[in-house]
Amino acid sequence: MFFPVHPTSQFLAAFDAGRGQRYLLYGTTVGFADIVAFYRAQLGDKGDLVFREPPTHMFEVGKFREETMAFPPGVTVKDWTWGGSQGYPNPKAGAQPARYPTIIMIVPPPPATAAPARR
Repeated sequence: MFFPVHPTSQFLAAFDAGRGQRYLLYGTTVGFADIVAFYRAQLGDKGDLVFREPPTHMFEVGKFREETMAFPPGVTVKDWTWGGSQGYPNPKAGAQPARYPTIIMIVPPPPATAAPARR
């Protein structure tokens, strides 16, 4: 399954989400609305504004399988400047930008498991 990454985004970290899935966290200096518009065009889906405060938009891609997944595969975009915040701190000390106004979280599906061998 292909998940586009906005060309201005910088990879920040990967986290274990459980059940073989990982969160891939990216930061960008591009505003929330522009990143949401990018993913609408790239994924061919309008997604859902799941929180107004702080603005958080989700695009679920693929089917969620509770027995094999911790989270639905997809892309979440969050505005880290809401409420006067200066943005998400760059985890790399001294790196630029110091903060990211918009964070993109990608959750791919877990790797396919091999089917048991037939005898």
